[in-house]
Amino acid sequence: MSSTTIKPAHERKLRGNSSFRQAVRNSLTMAYRGLLKIKRTPEQLFDVTLQPIIFTLMFTYIFGGAISGNVQNYLPVIIPGILVQTVITTSVVTGVQLREDMDKGVFDRFKSLPIARIAPLAGALLADTIRYTIATTLTFTMGYVMGYRPEGGIGFVILAGLLVIVCSWAISWIFAFLGVISRTASSVQGISMIVLFPLTFLSNAFVPADTMPNILQWFVKVNPISHLVTAVRDLTNNGTMGWDFMISLIGAAVIVAIFAPITVRAYMRRA
Repeated sequence: MSSTTIKPAHERKLRGNSSFRQAVRNSLTMAYRGLLKIKRTPEQLFDVTLQPIIFTLMFTYIFGGAISGNVQNYLPVIIPGILVQTVITTSVVTGVQLREDMDKGVFDRFKSLPIARIAPLAGALLADTIRYTIATTLTFTMGYVMGYRPEGGIGFVILAGLLVIVCSWAISWIFAFLGVISRTASSVQGISMIVLFPLTFLSNAFVPADTMPNILQWFVKVNPISHLVTAVRDLTNNGTMGWDFMISLIGAAVIVAIFAPITVRAYMRRA
């Protein structure tokens, strides 16, 4: 029989960092855990199933006649706006659920496992893309039922949906950071809404910017939500990819580059 020699602890070489492949594998495992949570508690999907339906019906029939003369003319304007507003708002749940898991001690266990440090956070955020996909699909479906026919075609509609999902996933890193540093889940939701409501309503999502006062027009033009809404409208209504499309992708990349590292660092200190 051959004997196995166990080296003393001071002679062992331990890896301080996980490889990229391991980080991806661990993140996908954590994402699967998030999907299992949704499967066992399907009421978590109420916001992404009911909100797109209610908001689409409500905003379309309230503002359609006043802004565009009738509902049919307003649909190409409001559907992209409702899509962005709904999915971006849904990303707040990421930070709220993260704070709840940390309060329950779930992430304390994750910290003790030999997995990539970013995996619990990235996995949770990846699982939430299912929520964004559901909200995106329902919004376009409601628009189609109400008579919306995108001139860009199905290919550009899918591309527009992917753009919104990618940007929402990037923004969810901001709310994940709030979830890590905040003391309660309710404070995460309160702070997030204070930030999101001005950004979504002071944009071109629901009304044309040229109908607003000059100072608001300036804010609307620099508002990142306006760029995303315009990009979605260009894709769905015209089948084109303009500068707003590039701005949205660049902005998403910058957000992830900034908030992913500081969120992981804060999580390792406070989880």
